[in-house]
Amino acid sequence: MKSKTPWNHVFERDLAVHSVDISLTLRRPGTVPWADFLLNPRRLRGSDFLMRWSQGVWSEERLTQAVNATGLYFAMPYGPSGTAPDEDVRAFELYFERLEKAGLGGVKRPDLLIYRFQDKGLVESVAAQAGGLGELPFIPEDDPRMRILLDNAVMAVECENSLWRAKQMPDYGAPLRPQKRLGGCPGLKKSAVLPTIIIKEEDRAPLLNWWKTQGVPLHIWHAFYDEAFGISLQEAEKLIENGDIDPVAQIFQAPGGATTRKIIYKIYHQHAYRLAAATEEPALVADSITDKNGHILPYVRFVGGFFQLFEESLAVLDSLA
Repeated sequence: MKSKTPWNHVFERDLAVHSVDISLTLRRPGTVPWADFLLNPRRLRGSDFLMRWSQGVWSEERLTQAVNATGLYFAMPYGPSGTAPDEDVRAFELYFERLEKAGLGGVKRPDLLIYRFQDKGLVESVAAQAGGLGELPFIPEDDPRMRILLDNAVMAVECENSLWRAKQMPDYGAPLRPQKRLGGCPGLKKSAVLPTIIIKEEDRAPLLNWWKTQGVPLHIWHAFYDEAFGISLQEAEKLIENGDIDPVAQIFQAPGGATTRKIIYKIYHQHAYRLAAATEEPALVADSITDKNGHILPYVRFVGGFFQLFEESLAVLDSLA
């Protein structure tokens, strides 16, 4: 019987997925590589969790690459999801175990910090003095080295991702019209299928607190297979408080098997700025891991690809810089 008790461990929260299956079709995938590491002790119960982990790593790397390619700005991993090991799910889990033992598992930090390229030398030097990027989540933000990193940041970014082709979603770009359920605010019918920027209710207060405490503008960037969108946390909060976006209940499942009901907000991409588009699509590669009992769990991961920032998103960065 599935537990309905919400989980508290940061590893469980980070890899939680919708309880419904995600299905993909591979056509001519080519050579299928097989991973040689063992499944972690939390017994991931399906391909969705592995896909979620792999997709999160891929999307953050593509967005970082897109920022760095501008030559004007560069992105640095900051939160535990961005600084944790990204090639071994077991090492990923152990990293979060260490974070939990340090008493910092409940601290919510954005995934990326964006800087002016001219500050790259200073930022890299301070990060090295702190022990490297992987050590940043273990250092309190009132530490002098962390203050230098935060005071020089142009923007902080919380990254989200979805396994969809944005432009092929039926209601992509559809005009918003007054909706009765939204009290006359512009929107779309509940059954509309379109790109959205997702914010979990449980993350709202921690992210708002981080933004107000640290003083760094915080934006949400949501990457799809072919396009990405962004919105400031401040603007997203206005939309939620004004009733433009209604809350949606979703059932999430953690790697350990526990399920919980969470409230999320799906912000229409029409409210956001166009962040980036794929100039080179990634390859879908079949992969797998084997648990300690010899059970093979297949999943699909994204490899390669390239995003390029739109002028619209560069304008946002320029206005903050």
